[in-house]
Amino acid sequence: MIIDSGNILLIGAILLFFSIIAGKAGFRFGVPVLLLFLGVGMLFGSDGLGIQFNNPQSAQFIGMIALSIILFSGGMDTKYTEIKPVAGQGIILATLGVILTTAITGYFIYWVTGIISNFSALTLTESLLMAAVMSSTDSASVFSILRSKKQGLKEQLRPMLELESGSNDPMAYMLTLLLIQIIQTPAGEISLWYSFFMFIVQMSMGALAGFLLGKAAVWMMNRLNVDNYSLYPILLLACVFFIFSATELIKGNGYLAVYIAGLVVGNQKIQHKKSVTTFLDGLTWLFQIVMFLSLGLLVNPRDLLPIAGLGLMVGIFMILFARPLSVFLCLLPFRHMSQKAKLYVSWVGLRGAVPIIFATYPLIAEIQYATLIFNVVFFITIVSLLTQGTTVSYMAKLLGLSEKEKKQGNEFGMELPEEIKSAMSEIEVSENFLSDGNHLMNLDLPDNTLVVMVKRENHFFIPRGNTKLAVGDKLLVITDNDEELKNTYEKLGINDYMFQKNG
Repeated sequence: MIIDSGNILLIGAILLFFSIIAGKAGFRFGVPVLLLFLGVGMLFGSDGLGIQFNNPQSAQFIGMIALSIILFSGGMDTKYTEIKPVAGQGIILATLGVILTTAITGYFIYWVTGIISNFSALTLTESLLMAAVMSSTDSASVFSILRSKKQGLKEQLRPMLELESGSNDPMAYMLTLLLIQIIQTPAGEISLWYSFFMFIVQMSMGALAGFLLGKAAVWMMNRLNVDNYSLYPILLLACVFFIFSATELIKGNGYLAVYIAGLVVGNQKIQHKKSVTTFLDGLTWLFQIVMFLSLGLLVNPRDLLPIAGLGLMVGIFMILFARPLSVFLCLLPFRHMSQKAKLYVSWVGLRGAVPIIFATYPLIAEIQYATLIFNVVFFITIVSLLTQGTTVSYMAKLLGLSEKEKKQGNEFGMELPEEIKSAMSEIEVSENFLSDGNHLMNLDLPDNTLVVMVKRENHFFIPRGNTKLAVGDKLLVITDNDEELKNTYEKLGINDYMFQKNG
């Protein structure tokens, strides 16, 4: 079946439907949902139900749009306060770590293809290109797996892993383009020093453009008074695409720019932030599904069998040797990190859609052995998601690094708008909470503090002063004097409460 204008909506709807059902089933059994999206694409592809999609240019374009949204959304969800203590580790892993992984894996591929008679021996540059394509950890996979599993981690590992995965794609992207250029340019006609200079320029321009355009997006969101509030998410989406394309136009790195812009926007106050964030979350999931589906449709599963041996060797080498070696070398100066933490970082080197998208660049450039590179990278992505993606929580528990995730939001599904300078908290009634009486009026709460709603089992109601409280009730409290309220909670022995402070 060939996709055309007459059936694209029908096929797209069926693919999305099957992806969501597969994702729901996979979540129950601990299988990464992104792997299942990939599987659905392969199932419906040319070797499955027969949908013909053999256009790497279209897959690359879809991936570019998806990555822009995913990286921006990931940046918005990352707080400065969380990444500041681990910024050094994250940046080194995202830059030097990618280079080391490329070098170590590239030399291994060069050695392996030279001794295995079933494969044509790759040159060192071609081997490094294959390694560079899959040298970065995948932001979509890391964000999705850590957050969907609600995995809390000690030693601030989660923000460090998310910072690394969100910011290391530009390095892999630049290495991929550089190595393609070296392969295509006759010997002696390319200057490595000039290439290194251009690399520094593109990364610097990307970082600067992301910061400045992110500030501009915040200014526009807060100053452009639009009567229809539904247009604010669309306005921010337009900003995302503008930031990426404008940065690429001035020869900067667009992927780095959108991630930094997301950091800037997410850590500033903007109008209708909750609705904008909700919109972006849904859009991120949509494009993750579309991206993995299109990549699954692009590959021919029968082409993976001949390269399975090479793919397994390279994949296992990356997981057990190249990634750990690069991580331990990069984190050597950070002596405060435990060996277990470094080992866990080594394990969560997930590959996903990004390496597959980068593998389309050699295809489009018509590099020799580009098909081999694409198929090996695709196979290694499956291996990575199956082995590492399914054991993220298990490895954290095994190494003693797992902890309860900090509570986000509240059971009442309410948040205060940014413009309200108050604080909202949710607390659970315990025995000592009711020591002076079990009526709401008996609670010793500070002035300017109200209990606005009570949740008892699955029922919600507005309390009055004579409302009787029971152990296990959840109270939604709003206050102007948040510090005094916290002191009151501590006196009552209440430690487990969620606090949202604005202003």
